[in-house]
Amino acid sequence: MTTDEYDVRPAALGTVVEQDRGSLPFALIHGEALVACAAWALAESGVTPVDIGTAWAGLVDAGEPVVLHDALCPLTPPEFIAACVAEAVEHDAVVVGVRPVTDTVKHVEDGLVGATVDRDGLLAVASPVVLPAAVVAQLDALPSTDFPALVAALAERFAVRTPEAPPQGRRVGSEDDVRALEALTAPDSVDPLQGLR
Repeated sequence: MTTDEYDVRPAALGTVVEQDRGSLPFALIHGEALVACAAWALAESGVTPVDIGTAWAGLVDAGEPVVLHDALCPLTPPEFIAACVAEAVEHDAVVVGVRPVTDTVKHVEDGLVGATVDRDGLLAVASPVVLPAAVVAQLDALPSTDFPALVAALAERFAVRTPEAPPQGRRVGSEDDVRALEALTAPDSVDPLQGLR
């Protein structure tokens, strides 16, 4: 990306969310902590970083979209984050990066496993979650740092758009997931973090 491409991107504030995720955000992928990779991607997307502890009133006063990037989606491409910000601004809607559900999901009734749920109607919350300025202004605080719970709370009050995140933007939930993501993003001769540092 060139500097000129960043100049046309909407201004936005953002933070990497690592709270309530245990020690996994500090696991290494390609030799770097997940949280560091997520921070590099957020900065590379053109979002101005702010501390997660920034007073909500200050975010409201800024009048800019707020981007929440999950440390457990460390290799989400900066271009995807920037596209989500642009979509949130264009449609004045919450934008949530999602991935298709690939696991088998079953109904459970009275403690018994029942029918299989059609995965076509299911989405897995990934990253980022972009709140347009109008949504930021209507909230007193962030409802949750747990992304699925956050999205559920936001969907009760606001329009939500769900672009599909690329495969490297998937969420990790264990060290095994980190190793799988590392294998997915490790081309033989290219540093997958190049351009993020």
